[in-house]
Amino acid sequence: MATAWIWEDIASSAADDIALNRPVALSKGGPDPQKEDRVMLRRNRVSRILFNQKFFDYPISLKYETFANMGLVTTMEVGFSYLRAKLFPRREDSLEDFYVNRFGKKLYSMFFEHYTENLWGRHPSEIDPSWGAQRVKGVSVAAVLKDALGKMFHLRSRRVETSLIEEFSYPKLGPGELWDVTAEEIRKRGGTILMHAKVVGIRKNADGRLTGITYTDRDGKRIDVDGDVVISSMPIKDLVAAMNDVPADPARIAAGLPYRDYMTVGVLIDHLNLENKTKRKTIGNIVPDNWVYVHDRSVKMGRFQIYNNWSPYLVRDLEHTVWMGLEYFCNEGDSMWNMTDDEFARMGISEMVRLGLISNESDVKDYHVERVKKAYPAYFDTYEEMDTLRGYLNTIPNLFCVGRNGQHRYNNIDHSMCTSFETVKDILSGTTDHSNVWNVNTEQEYHESKEEENTAEID
Repeated sequence: MATAWIWEDIASSAADDIALNRPVALSKGGPDPQKEDRVMLRRNRVSRILFNQKFFDYPISLKYETFANMGLVTTMEVGFSYLRAKLFPRREDSLEDFYVNRFGKKLYSMFFEHYTENLWGRHPSEIDPSWGAQRVKGVSVAAVLKDALGKMFHLRSRRVETSLIEEFSYPKLGPGELWDVTAEEIRKRGGTILMHAKVVGIRKNADGRLTGITYTDRDGKRIDVDGDVVISSMPIKDLVAAMNDVPADPARIAAGLPYRDYMTVGVLIDHLNLENKTKRKTIGNIVPDNWVYVHDRSVKMGRFQIYNNWSPYLVRDLEHTVWMGLEYFCNEGDSMWNMTDDEFARMGISEMVRLGLISNESDVKDYHVERVKKAYPAYFDTYEEMDTLRGYLNTIPNLFCVGRNGQHRYNNIDHSMCTSFETVKDILSGTTDHSNVWNVNTEQEYHESKEEENTAEID
């Protein structure tokens, strides 16, 4: 969630809301997205699962379409499987145990097992259960039942789990705009931002305090910078490797921390074949989803996004084209990572045809490929010793670890920013206790699990 001095919600509806006459909660005196870019739009949150060529809500909802898509036999299997999980819960030694206890083995096998293995490259039985506590905290069949009853009886003030929230705030030009605007504000306040600078060394004195960093510029020149405080969002693996005089045990743990890398291809098409059977109006009557989880063992695709539904200002010709992002999980240096952009794009486009998203490859007007290293900190290998590593990092009084990679924690963008907010509080107060920074998103419930009208998450 962005800070008040940077953003305000919209005063006038977005372009697609105007065209479709959709009601939007507007802020009095806020900016007009038709005239200004520095705007947080209010958007519907629609995220579903594509399984067996059918859509299922995520998390699973209790409505006619769900049972019709599953069929009577599967629905009964799901029910009995869930009851068994409640009567005979597993000891939670793995992510598989975590999921089965909350959804039953049948739903787990349908909607969690394959997708999780595709995401992490490991079977859920090999992954620490804390990943589930991190990302689907509070969400279960019981939570879905509670939410369904709340809607049925119009309980407006009911608490809603993050994954069940139906509306959120979103930058007009996408999440990257957050950092563009933040950089602009930093420069206005006299700050300096060094671009194309790779941190290769972090200097520590005999007292255990950090005294500065060493970075290389785009020409490879090494440059030293002194500093009083180091705030690190770089992967902990790289942070510790760049330090001097790190004890053997923390160095070993950091070196063994695993990550999952990410590739995406943005694809521009004239028409998306998926039929909009919902009651939500959209431009061109495309499906209303922001993103869709692909649970199909015949493809490698993990998710796809529909940028038209994130913000109408991300697509030049909103009425006649659809801009999609196909998402894949991989490891740096593996066969997928080493594909050329054209090879990777062709693979993604061919899977679009296989999934029925488009009719043939000639439907694609343009595409663009991006790779992201260490996109997902993983919860296996030396991760089980993370508390030991964190204990060492906490002995360095002027080091603050923030963000997803900075804490090796699979937080969403809201929680990642909150770690930085907490860091600023500590710096201003002069405290050397960083527990508030590390404790963001470790409580029993999401701190953003509030009234239904509040906003949700960007992964």
